[in-house]
This record gives sequence, structure tokens and C-alpha cells, in this order.
Amino acid sequence: MIKNKALAGITVVAALLLAACSQGTSDTATGADEGTVAEATGTKPAPFDAGPVKIAIVQNSGAGDYFQQWTNGANKQAEAIGFEVQVYDAQADNAKQATDMETAIGSGVAGIIVDHGQADTMCPLINKALDAGIPVVVYDVATAECAPQAVTTQQSDASLAQAVLDQMALDLGKDAKVGYVNVLGIAPLDRRHVVWEAIVKANNWSQSFFVGKFTNSVATDNAQLVDAALKKSPDVVGIFAPYDELTKGTVSGIESNNLQASIKAYGIDISNADIEIMTKEGSPWVATAGTDPNAIGAAVVRNMALEIAGQLGVKSVDFPGVLITAQFLKDNAVKNMVDLRAKLPELNLASVSGADWIPAVQF
Repeated sequence: MIKNKALAGITVVAALLLAACSQGTSDTATGADEGTVAEATGTKPAPFDAGPVKIAIVQNSGAGDYFQQWTNGANKQAEAIGFEVQVYDAQADNAKQATDMETAIGSGVAGIIVDHGQADTMCPLINKALDAGIPVVVYDVATAECAPQAVTTQQSDASLAQAVLDQMALDLGKDAKVGYVNVLGIAPLDRRHVVWEAIVKANNWSQSFFVGKFTNSVATDNAQLVDAALKKSPDVVGIFAPYDELTKGTVSGIESNNLQASIKAYGIDISNADIEIMTKEGSPWVATAGTDPNAIGAAVVRNMALEIAGQLGVKSVDFPGVLITAQFLKDNAVKNMVDLRAKLPELNLASVSGADWIPAVQF
């Protein structure tokens, strides 16, 4: 049984997606992929051999279908394993996430997954949970130093940034004028920022502007920032925005200035909405790097199961990603994530963090 609390805020609203992107209500459009479940062959260890195991997912999501897909994958895998899940979502409100974490700690769960958030807010509470004997698995929060006993999981952000920035460097060459849209203080975006700084230096790029903010309407709010920046610096030839909601806002800002013929946009993450934007005729979004958010959510839940069973044996797990160009999507007639998985089987993470007693969900 899956119990969801405060999930309404992660429903994708068309107005937040911008760039003429319209989300439907079908499973394919919203990213609510069913997936397939591989049959488990091994014997369940304790406590999974004694009925449903209660866990909590304490999220701090932003707008966009990345979070919806991630949660879908987590829920599908949790159901297959036999977890009973309480999901909390702070929706870009750090104070609420702290309150949610306190509630989760006191709710009698066997484990807690922390999905995104600020390390300075969450580390004391993660340590409180660990001190109470509750295993914690963290996704995309920089807790390795401040909560070393928690399991940290993340996309391989350095390799994701490197892949798409290598493509950007190939496209733009040396000495180019570029723009940058990012929000520092968020673990995955900080890791991507390190690679950006190295690429800028290596290619002698001139950074004309650096804008960005994280809100519950990331694409909408950053479109305004990019629009204003481009009015002052319309001669940039490329913009890096290393989170797909930032990239959507960037695309909208480029198009509102009618600069899509002269400026290329580069992002990170991939979803149905992103594919629609990238394959639209004349779209400035030419490359991204990403994982399948459904597969990531499922893999994080498998790590939680292994940690509760005492079988994980590591404190850090990275999930690999791939480079995806708009040209690849068009050449392969990719219209959605289902098509993309068929063309890029390396997006499948069903073999990551598995065990013979876990019925792994594959997307």
C-alpha cells in the first residue's frame, strides 16, 4: 500500500513548463510509467519476511516532471518490494522539509529516504534519525561530511556536466561569449558548477551573465531572469543551464528575445516535456545529459531496502547518465521517454543496487 501526502504540488502544470510545452494527463505524458517487475528468486531477509515494512520519503521538490517521474519510480519499486510508504513533499520550502523530517522520525518507520534539500537544514535531522536507529538514504543532498553514516546516492553529476559541456565546447569552439543559469547551494548543481568553471577556463569563454534562482516555479521565474539578461547581452552564442527546469526557462527567455537562431541552450536531465521542447522545430535546446528519473527513484528505494536488510555495504552510490542531443532525438524519431529507453538501453538501472530477493522494477 502506498500512502502519499502532499503530492498535489508535484503535479505538472502546463504554465510552469513554458516554451510552448503542454503536458497531458496520460501516463505517457506525465511520466507515470508502469514499468515491468522482474520476479525475485531469493528468500526475503528480515524484516521483509514478516509483512510490509514502513518507510518515509521526505522530499523537497521543484516544479516539473522530473520529480513526478522520480516519485513514480520510487513508488513502483516500493510497492514491488513490500514497503508501505509515507511521502512528504516540502515543494521548495526548507522549513517545511525540516518539519516533515521531524514527523517522519517520530512516525515509527523502519527507514527514511531524503530526496533533495539543503544540507545545513537536513544534516542535523538526518543524524537525529540515525541516532534513533533509523537508516537514512539520501538522494542529491551533500551529506557525506555532515552525516557520514547516511547512505548518499546521486546522479554522477560531474560526468553529466562533462558530457554536455564537451558537446557545448565542440559546438561553440574557443573564445565564445556565453551565459550561465544556475543556483548554487544545491548539491547536484554545485557539482555541475565545478565542471562548468573548468570548461569555461579551458576554452577561454567569456561569461556575459550568471543568473538563476530556485523556487516552486523554476522555469517561469528563471525565464524572466534570462529574458532580462539577454536584453543586456544578446550576443552570447550559448547558455548552460544545468537542470531541466532552468533550461526550460532559458529556452523561453531566448525565444522571447527572438534569438533562437543565434543562441544554443545546453541542459541536464531528460523527460517527456524536455524531449518535446528539444525536438520542436527551431528549438535552441540542442543537447542535454541525463538519467531516467523513474529508474533513479526505483534504484534509490532498492538502496533503502538493502540498507534496512543490512546488505548494502557501501555509503555512496552513483548513477551513470548519458549525453542526449536534439539531433539524436530527431534522427531516431524519439517522442517520449518510452522511445528514448528503447534507443538508449543504458538508461535502464534495474541491475544497479539489486539482490535476488528484490523484484527490481525496470523502466
